Amino acid sequence: MTPHTPHPHALSVAPMMDWTDRHCRALHRIISKRAVLYTEMVTAPALVRGGALHLLEHAGEHPLVLQLGGSDPAELAEAARLGAEAGYDEINLNCGCPSDRVQSGTFGAVLMRDAPRVAECVAAMVSAAPVPITVKCRIGVDEQEPRDVLPDFITRVSEAGARHLIIHARKAWLQGLSPKENREIPPLDYALVEEMRTTFPHLTLSINGGIETWETINHFLASGLDGVMIGRAAYHKPMDILGPADRMLTGQGTDPEAVEVVHQMLPYIEAHLVSGGRLHQVTRHMLGLFAGRPGARRWRQVLSSEAHSDGVGPEVLLRALSAVGEEQDAASA
Repeated sequence: MTPHTPHPHALSVAPMMDWTDRHCRALHRIISKRAVLYTEMVTAPALVRGGALHLLEHAGEHPLVLQLGGSDPAELAEAARLGAEAGYDEINLNCGCPSDRVQSGTFGAVLMRDAPRVAECVAAMVSAAPVPITVKCRIGVDEQEPRDVLPDFITRVSEAGARHLIIHARKAWLQGLSPKENREIPPLDYALVEEMRTTFPHLTLSINGGIETWETINHFLASGLDGVMIGRAAYHKPMDILGPADRMLTGQGTDPEAVEVVHQMLPYIEAHLVSGGRLHQVTRHMLGLFAGRPGARRWRQVLSSEAHSDGVGPEVLLRALSAVGEEQDAASA
């Protein structure tokens, strides 16, 4: 792969509960046109049994992937069909989330213990939905030996029809570690994921876990992996990760400026307010726009203190931008 012919999945933003909602994705899509965006995990029971089809709402932030949680093949198949009908480009099955809530539903990382069940789920989803079915997984859980478990897991789910796997290069410990600790404490094994590239040359493989810079992204793409998925770094520092994305992947274009991104978000925000939404529902995802840049502190302060108030609108963002400018002027004086 050369920088001018990027794989469609070269860069993606991870599905993150409470973070990657449609407002967050609207922001990320303004910053990068090429990054693949994922929804928060939506449970198949919520869609199929609960009829919560509002969870499928999106604003056309393509390329866009719906992540599903579940372990019942028939239920996941119906949820995948609904997702495809709602216009998602792909459907992803969560086999990596270690939270207690997910475990109690017998899905997420606990599914790493039951590759035959995952394969059955994938096959059912493939049969039901006319879009690609993908899987996000860990390298193993608890006492499992990743070098034994991961190749078998990949073999089974790929034979069932999943042609793209996103591998979080850490084990998950289902007992004793919180979800936050599971993102930080188990050691990363990037080498094992890179070995899977050689073992499964016919599959699309993406790597995830602890990646925070374009230097690291480019390293993994150059190593032969098809894609890199970024989580918290893309959320907290979007202009550092997503800002250069289109230029880094294609060798063309210029990086957007954070101020320009704010102005491009204003029509979206105004439409959200007209529909009955509140300002902070959108601006909470924008707090990191100036991260590492002069004015970042004042930007966060203004939005954090004012965006929750009743009846406020885009004027709050304009005040925050003015404060950014003042701080930048002071820094350069």
